[in-house]
Parts: sequence; C-alpha cells; structure tokens
Amino acid sequence: MFIQLLLGSALIAITAIAAAMSWWGLELALARSHRWVIRPPHGPKLTILLSFAMLWTLVMMTAAVWIWAVALWLLQIFVTFEASVYFSLVAFTTLGFGDVLLPVEWRLLGGLAAANGLLIFGLLTAMLVETLRQIRTRQRGGSV
Repeated sequence: MFIQLLLGSALIAITAIAAAMSWWGLELALARSHRWVIRPPHGPKLTILLSFAMLWTLVMMTAAVWIWAVALWLLQIFVTFEASVYFSLVAFTTLGFGDVLLPVEWRLLGGLAAANGLLIFGLLTAMLVETLRQIRTRQRGGSV
C-alpha cells in the first residue's frame, strides 16, 4: 500500500512539475508575441493564440497520460504497452470503462491516476482562461 501511495505521489509530482514547466513555456511564447498581439486586427490573432494554447494543453495532457503509462508498463502491471496507455487515458479522464483493470495489489494507483487527471485538467483549464485573459488585456492596452 505504501509503495503505491509513494509511487502515485511521485507520478503526480512529476506531472505537476511538467505542467508548471509547460505553463512557463506558454508564458514565454506569449511574452515574445506581445508586439504582434497588440496590433490590430485582434480577432484572427486571438483565434490563432487560443488554438495554439489549446494544442499546447492537449500536448500536456498527452504527456501526463504517457508518464503514467510508462510507469505502469515499467512496473509490468500490464502485458502490453497499449494496455498501459489505454488504462492511463481512461483513468486520467475518469471515464472508467472497467474493461481493463489494475491487479488488486496495484488498485490504489487507479484512484491516484484519476485524481491526478482531475487536477491536471483543472490546472490546464485555468491556464487556458489565464492565457485568454492575458491576450485580451494586452490587446486592450493594459499591462499583464
């Protein structure tokens, strides 16, 4: 039980650090585009930047799922890597089909993966909202 909690906590920390680094990268990209962002027309630029931020978010979510999948595969919890990725994705999204299950001795990891998914989804949603706020503030002539 303690090994599962330790491992799950470590994976949550790794994905949280990866998300924070991702946010920092997005901040740098947005800062570099400041002069371009503030010049009209604003509509197309807002669309481009939000699309970029959404793709960035999707990449971050994918990376977090893969971090869990690699860990489950390295622990040999699943026979195939595909099963590890599938379980991680289903657990991370809290979809929970139940067609692929963790062995009893590893079942706490499923709950931790689901909790991690909720936290990362929440964080990345906040990042998207903050990105939109920063873009709109800069376009209106304010400072961020």
